[in-house]
Amino acid sequence: MAKKSRQTSYLKPIRVGAGTKLSTIDCEDTCGFGGDKAETVAVQAELNARLARLQEVMYAEGKHKVLVVIQAMDTGGKDGVIRKVFSGINPQGVKVTSFKAPTSEELAHDYLWRVHRHVPAKGEIAVFNRSHYEDVLITRVHGWVSLAQCKARYAQIRDFERMLAEEGVTVLKFFLHISKDEQKQRLQDRLDDPAKTWKFNVGDLKEREHWAAYQKAFQDALTATSAPHAPWYVVPANRKWLRDLYVAEVLVNALESLDMRYPPPASGLDKVRIR
Repeated sequence: MAKKSRQTSYLKPIRVGAGTKLSTIDCEDTCGFGGDKAETVAVQAELNARLARLQEVMYAEGKHKVLVVIQAMDTGGKDGVIRKVFSGINPQGVKVTSFKAPTSEELAHDYLWRVHRHVPAKGEIAVFNRSHYEDVLITRVHGWVSLAQCKARYAQIRDFERMLAEEGVTVLKFFLHISKDEQKQRLQDRLDDPAKTWKFNVGDLKEREHWAAYQKAFQDALTATSAPHAPWYVVPANRKWLRDLYVAEVLVNALESLDMRYPPPASGLDKVRIR
């Protein structure tokens, strides 16, 4: 049985509701966490260790399924979260999928087709680096779909995620919220650091020109699709350490609420003698 413990409350997550406005959320906010650097390191290590234990029980039990959706502006830290939060987990029970520009085969199907086949199986955590939300974000910003089509897709996505939840999937969605100035600095860092230059994409500068349009698209998508069974969390992500703590804590609390247990041993094991 998973070790029972109280829900962690190192910080106060920002869960999206009807009145949530991205423009009023400070990207530097620490969400109530008041620890120093040493405490940050210790808390992150504790949360990662708990997450590893919980994932082991989840994989062994083979009953629950968890989907983690991570969205952000370019340089928002999606890869960093995946590396920092999931680094100590047994890779057998975690599947990471990065959704890039759709292939010709994917374009020949409905926009959810390529997503549905990557949702988690029993005992798995599936992590989406970008997701089906690209089809109401970049497509809207560039005018590839109309606002009416976007609104229809909000309803379809709500239905899709409701179906997943009813089939036993715990859905957790994180928007890594960075400021425009922070993005500028991170892009500059990629240019200046030889170890990061490979990440630099000139196309990111073209997307940066649409900053305001993306903020509006995220605002509408998050408020239209956040639900009790599939909540969106806004993560103030200018501070990378806060970003990682935030995602780890929400995930640990969600897994602990599942009351998972190791499966019972096979009958007759008490008579087994190993010689």
